[in-house]
Formats: sequence, C-alpha cells, structure tokens
Amino acid sequence: MIRRHFLSGLGIAGAAGSRLPAADGCGCALAPQAAMSGPVGAAALHSVGTKVRITGVKVFGVSLTPDSDRPYVFVKIETNQGVVGWGEATLEGKAGAVIACVDDFKEFLTGADPMLVEHHWQSMYVHSFYRAGPVMGSAMSGIDQALWDIRGKLLGMPVYKLLGGPSDPAGVRGYYHVRAGTPEALQKLRDQAKSLGVTCVKTGIPLYYEWIETNTKINRAVKHMQMMRENLGPDIDIGVDFHAKTSPSVAAILIKEVEPLNLLFVEEPCPPENVKAMARIARRSTTPIATGERAVAHFSCRELIELGVIDILQCDINHVGGITALWKAGAIAEASGISMAPHACEGPIGGLATVHVDAATPNFLVQEICSGIEPETKEKVWEEWLGFPAMRMVKGKFPLPTKPGLGFDLTEDALKRYPFGGTRPMARVFHDDGSVAEW
Repeated sequence: MIRRHFLSGLGIAGAAGSRLPAADGCGCALAPQAAMSGPVGAAALHSVGTKVRITGVKVFGVSLTPDSDRPYVFVKIETNQGVVGWGEATLEGKAGAVIACVDDFKEFLTGADPMLVEHHWQSMYVHSFYRAGPVMGSAMSGIDQALWDIRGKLLGMPVYKLLGGPSDPAGVRGYYHVRAGTPEALQKLRDQAKSLGVTCVKTGIPLYYEWIETNTKINRAVKHMQMMRENLGPDIDIGVDFHAKTSPSVAAILIKEVEPLNLLFVEEPCPPENVKAMARIARRSTTPIATGERAVAHFSCRELIELGVIDILQCDINHVGGITALWKAGAIAEASGISMAPHACEGPIGGLATVHVDAATPNFLVQEICSGIEPETKEKVWEEWLGFPAMRMVKGKFPLPTKPGLGFDLTEDALKRYPFGGTRPMARVFHDDGSVAEW
C-alpha cells in the first residue's frame, strides 16, 4: 500500500450522534435497532477514530491431524485499507463452539474502526450480558489479538513497543516441557538444555489421585520429582504441573515433601475454582504456587491476587481475553508483587502474541511453550506457515519479532493443507471405580 494513501485513510471521519433505543418496561430488553452501516454506538466515536474500517471477520478451524483434540482456531480481520490482522482463539475440546462464537461477534465489528481495541473488548464482554466463560473468552481472545495486529501494522510498530517494551531486547526467557522419564534421558536433556542456554523446564507428576490417596502413590510422585532434580542438576529451574490432579489434602503433603528440591513453582495443586483450598495449600509450603491458565478475563484473577493465594499468575492469551486482558492481568498482579508466567499450549499465533506482552511486562518471569527441547512436527508446520521457526528459543529466550503488529505474515492458502477435522473431546480419565478423575 502506498504510504500517502494509507495516511489519508487514517483521517478523522465526521462526527455523528447516536441515541440509545428505548428500553421495555422491565429494563431487561431493548427495542429492535434500525439497520446501520456499522455497529451500534459506532457513530459516537467517529470524532475520535480513523477512517479505517473493518470489512470482514473470518474464522478458520485448522487440524494438523484429523483426530486432534485442539485444532487451531485462527481469526482474520480485514479492513478497507488492505491491512489484515490475525489472532488465535484455540480452545481445547471446543473448537466448533468457539468458531460459532466468533461468527456471533461479527456484527460487533463489521464497519467499525479497528484501532479502538479497548472499546471493542468492552462491547463484546459487557454487551454479551452473561459474563464470558472459556468459549466466549477464547473467541474474544482471537479477535482482540487480530485487532492489536492491525493496530501495530497501521502504526508501523511491533505490538510490544505499543505496550511500552521491550524490557530486554534479547527476548523473553522461556521453558520447554520435559520429554524424558529415566535418569539417562534426563541427563541427556540437561546437557542439551545447557548447550542451548535453556535455564528452565517443566514436568508433571505421574498417575491420577483420589481425594485421599495411598502412601504408595504419594511416594511415587515424590520420587519422580526428586529424580528430576537429581538428574537435571541445581542450575536448571524446574516447574511441576500438578494439573489439578490432586486434592488439597494430597497436594499439601506433596508440596511439603518436595520443599528441599527448590522448585520454581508448583502449578495448579488443586482445581483452580477452589480458591480458598489453594490458599490453604499455599500457607503450608514455601514452594511458590502458580495457577491461572483457565482464567477468563482479568476480573477472574482478582480473588487469587487479593487473597494472596499465588506467587505466579499463568493466564493464557488464547482464553483470558487476548492481549488486552493479559496486559491488565499483569498490571493487577504487579501491584501485589505477583509474577507472570503465561500459559501457551496451543498454536503459534497466540504464542507470538504472548511474547509481545511478556516483553513489556515488568513482573514477567518466564514463558511456556508446550514443546520439547527437540522441535516437533507441529513446529515444522508453523515454520512452513510463517517463514521462521516460531516459538523456538535462542540462548534460552524467545526472540522478539521486528515486523509491525504481531510480526508475521500468514495466508489463507497456507492453512488449506490442514482442513478442519471437527471438534474432538479432550481426554476423559476415570479412576478404577469409574468415578471421574481430574487430569
């Protein structure tokens, strides 16, 4: 696009008034709204906006394998200036529902100015009336990322610079997942990590746990964590994800037992909706507690922070509400001395978007990617799509994109090789007696 044409397109449009439709007698519904060229309420913002307009909102389901339980959901927003934005709305086990929700939000956006990111976030969240759960939160996340991508491209800057970053031009510290279960394999992984400058990894605990568990199972979990520390050595930070598989009583025992291992954190020691139980666990141990990947909107982090339950907040940019919500959650956490270690176990767009927020977050600790030391098939596909090795660390850090927006180019044609295979449920795990197990 020719620069002078773009600049003329950013000119301020004429102001126009708008009027709220009359409410019915009980105040619980509004009168039908007349057809408009843009979303309801958009006219009131003409005097502060630009002439750039959203002309289309597309959503794509992308399955790397036909049976994947987390097919990617990508959002593309088009504008009358030819600038497009991409975002990710992947939600494990609920891809079809998120795709439908993104489609529902089209009328919130089509004809509107994409630069007014905060306004659109508020409208989607508030005007849906029922507060966002994971489906709506993920749909909003993909849309919000795409709007920020457009914003950065129109202003000619990477998103992290719009947010006030970077804190470290070399990138943001990250960790890989441990794909090893024997002393020999762990020692090899330790040597690989050191050669790559990787200073942090994450593992899990074996088996599934009843509310009150046997000493045998508890001992096995403790020995697993001890084996990790013994063979990875003292110089690599280790996070351990309990994945809410443990009840508060079991988690409290495990965390106390592994205090000498000096873990970086224990993640989701019990189901995250049980905030007071998690607080009880935290009081019994000096090991830092991390949670937040299932949080939707920054509002949902308030109780965790106010009650002093956690040391590390792990919101996922594809579920919490995009860049806007992750940035706000980080600011709330900073005020209480809590660090940010965002979750990222979906596709490359959300991962890259998270890196932008990390780079401008003063209380950032470390960034996850659900990959091992060795690149996997999915990462070869990501490189095929984006033209560079997305979410691969260099000297222990994820490099910062230098292009405007989120820093990548993507075409619809690149996604066609991986057609949507439909929604697939996540794993369903049961105890021996048939009762439902957390995993």
